[in-house]
Amino acid sequence: MRQSTRAVFLDHASLDQGDLDLLPLRAAFDELALYDSSAAEQVSERLRGAQVAISNKVRLDAESLAANPDLKLILISATGTNNVDLEAARRHGIVVSNCQGYGTPSVAQHTLMLLLTLATRLADYRKAVDAGHWQQASQFCLLDFPIVELEGKTLGLLGHGELGSAVARLAEAFGMRVLLGALPGRPARADRIALDELLPQVDALTLHCPLNEHTRNLIGARQIAAMKPNAFLINTARGGLVDEQALADALRAGHLGGAAFDVLSEEPPRNGNPLLAADIPRLIITPHNAWGSREARQRIVGQLAENAQAFLAGAPKRVVG
Repeated sequence: MRQSTRAVFLDHASLDQGDLDLLPLRAAFDELALYDSSAAEQVSERLRGAQVAISNKVRLDAESLAANPDLKLILISATGTNNVDLEAARRHGIVVSNCQGYGTPSVAQHTLMLLLTLATRLADYRKAVDAGHWQQASQFCLLDFPIVELEGKTLGLLGHGELGSAVARLAEAFGMRVLLGALPGRPARADRIALDELLPQVDALTLHCPLNEHTRNLIGARQIAAMKPNAFLINTARGGLVDEQALADALRAGHLGGAAFDVLSEEPPRNGNPLLAADIPRLIITPHNAWGSREARQRIVGQLAENAQAFLAGAPKRVVG
């Protein structure tokens, strides 16, 4: 007789805003407990007796894994694995599976939205209308802020996996030339350009690479200085890829045409962040919501269910670590 399977979703509200169909996930288990969020001190108790832990951002450390010997599977409702102690999971024989590629359309369109917002100076023109400047203009149009066409411009990509490739296709649809940059810690490739060679060539640079020991502060003061004075910098990947203080300083000094970030080094930024200062010009910050379309979140539900069913069938998929 098959042993009943109990699963616990430690931060269900990080995925579901009440608009998702959870039936595929519920059907994968005999029992599914949903918690909107879980503090660190609640994790071990809530996982007691569970065979499956589901988490997005709740930390599953060595202590919590050791305290729950019934755990056999961790399902990450995201791609990143930094909130799970993978080494401890291996020691305890716990399989870890993540979700992959679920947000590609959502993040790709958000990336292009940020680039277009910078190029068209949308935020500045909207503020001008709200302030009544158009209403008081001497002619039919207001052209106070220089507009940049993407046609014929060069986009640099750091990270050319599924998401980077999708962004490249959208950029090419706008008539941009796409160059691929080499990432540190990766094997050399003929179609990748060294970062120091890439930066002076691009009119916009967008980041789609993981955060690791090779890529932390990949774009710092020296790299920003090497970019064109009117270039755009977009980050929808991970906070920490860019030296945030260096970027704030460069924008205040008038270097770069603008920057747009969907990620910060600490999220939520309860302790502040150099990029949240009110005096930084030509900067757009969105609250790590690029991935969050309903369609993308529903794909996560489907992949969580698939990962659970595959594990229970003895053929785990999307295994990490």
